[in-house]
Amino acid sequence: MHAFEYIKPNTVWEAVDLLDADEDARPLAGGMTLLPTLKQRLAQPTQLVDLAGLEDLQIISEGPSSLTIGAMKRHVQVARSPSINAFLPVIAHLAEGIGDPHVRNRGTIGGSISNSDPAADYPAAVLGLGATVITNRREIDGQDFFTGLFSTALEQGEIVMAIRFPLPERAAYIKFPNPASRYAAVGVFVARVKGEARVAVTGAGPCAFRLPQMEEALDRSFAVEAIQDIEISQEGLNADPSATPEYRAHLIGVMARRAVEAAAR
Repeated sequence: MHAFEYIKPNTVWEAVDLLDADEDARPLAGGMTLLPTLKQRLAQPTQLVDLAGLEDLQIISEGPSSLTIGAMKRHVQVARSPSINAFLPVIAHLAEGIGDPHVRNRGTIGGSISNSDPAADYPAAVLGLGATVITNRREIDGQDFFTGLFSTALEQGEIVMAIRFPLPERAAYIKFPNPASRYAAVGVFVARVKGEARVAVTGAGPCAFRLPQMEEALDRSFAVEAIQDIEISQEGLNADPSATPEYRAHLIGVMARRAVEAAAR
């Protein structure tokens, strides 16, 4: 691990100023993705700007048709939040299944989506619910946020403040976890939001993505039978020791059908 300066700002705007002033500075949320990359020397920041303790990033607010979750809410807080369990239980369920207790007690929702880790769970929820990512500068449609492997639409000095999730008519998230890490080998988020079906996949490709062919079928009939015969192409899917592209393509179909069944219930 290379040497770096550790800074803990008192306000969001102080953190933004630090990140703006140094293009090699990195924000630190829970560190569940960033710290392993530092240990492997895949990242060499000059500064780590710790966002822990910034109250502006800890909010949970309920709207008439949405729920907004602050970026620094840890997975365990999301899983146990009375508001989230009441208004958006699918997100609480997703958070409860992330990694292990250590990861859930340190990792954050904002850090998870900001790193665009291909095995992270929250990106599927952002795409599956059509969420909006709120930063210190703008609001980004979730569909435009994830741009590739560990890559997002965030610019220099821009940090995620919160994520605004529309409340779905129905939704479910089912994943096939890696038996060692509990991260998603393949995870599928299925929802009906504002009368439209949405299907999002994580763990299978370089970043989370949607399945238009399944969405179109579920718009016609929100039932397992509607997607039963849809074949998923293995082209562009991840290959690693836990699963081949062919196996991941198979898992997408299986997880999608289970998610539709759970959402329909």
